[in-house]
Amino acid sequence: MTQPVAGGLGAAPRFPSPYDQAPGGQGASLADILERVLDKGVVIAGDIRINLLDIELLTIKLRLVVASVDKAKEMGIDWWESDPSLSSRAERPDRSLTEENERLRAEIAALRAADRSEAP
Repeated sequence: MTQPVAGGLGAAPRFPSPYDQAPGGQGASLADILERVLDKGVVIAGDIRINLLDIELLTIKLRLVVASVDKAKEMGIDWWESDPSLSSRAERPDRSLTEENERLRAEIAALRAADRSEAP
């Protein structure tokens, strides 16, 4: 019985994979790459502009930040903590619009009174 020879007619040729370990170097797994990206953070930015006869019709600004939660907090990004649909600790708007307006009017009146007391 004969065995197929690697690279011969009986075996499928093996092409190098871009993820194979480089000679003399360390190969990086997907988990390692993801860990590095989340640890350092990545920002992708781009603008799309549509002009017609030097008249700007549309501008779309795209900004994408990929980072871990800890890294995002270090950068000052923490909007998910105050969004009621994403966080159970966020303040939920249980008040009616009328109650909110009354609260704001009282706050404005207090600020005006404080301003008047400071004026010479």
